[in-house]
Amino acid sequence: MSNVYRPPTPPRPVLNSGRLWAGGGATAVVAALIAVVGILIGRGIFDVEVLAPKGNGVWGDASTFWYAFGAAVAALLATGLVQVLILTTPRPMRFFGWVVGLATVAAMLAPFVTDESRGSRFYTAGLNLVLGIAIGTLVAGVARSALRPPAIQPNPRPAPPPQYR
Repeated sequence: MSNVYRPPTPPRPVLNSGRLWAGGGATAVVAALIAVVGILIGRGIFDVEVLAPKGNGVWGDASTFWYAFGAAVAALLATGLVQVLILTTPRPMRFFGWVVGLATVAAMLAPFVTDESRGSRFYTAGLNLVLGIAIGTLVAGVARSALRPPAIQPNPRPAPPPQYR
C-alpha cells in the first residue's frame, strides 16, 4: 500500500566542522605536550629509557620529537574519525569509544614487542595509556560540543486523519 503514512525520520544533529577541527587541533597540541612531559618525567625523574638510551640525556634524541609528533597526528586522526562517524553511522560516539579504546590497548602492547628494558616497556605503555585517554576524552568532548540540535522544521505534510470504518 503506497498511501500508508510513515512519520518522517528525525533530522540529524548539525555538525559544526570548524569547531570540531579547532578542538581537534587543540587536542593535538595537548597530546604532543603530554608526550614531551611524559618523556621528561620518565628520563629525568625515574631514570627510565623512554624511546632512547639514557646516554642521549633527559631531552633525548630525535625520537622525542617524533613521539610528540605521532601523538599530535593521532589526535588529528581521531578528529577525522569522529567526523566521519558522526556523518555516517548511528550512535557515532559509541563506535568512537570502541575504536579509541582498542587503539589505546594496541599502543600499550606495542612496547612489549621491543627488546628494551622492562621498566622502559612498562613506562612507555603507561604513557601510551595516558595519551589514549587524553585524546579519546578530549576529542569526544569536542565532538559533543560541535553538535547542535537540528532546527525544528514545520511538518510539510500533516498526519492524515484517522479512518473510521
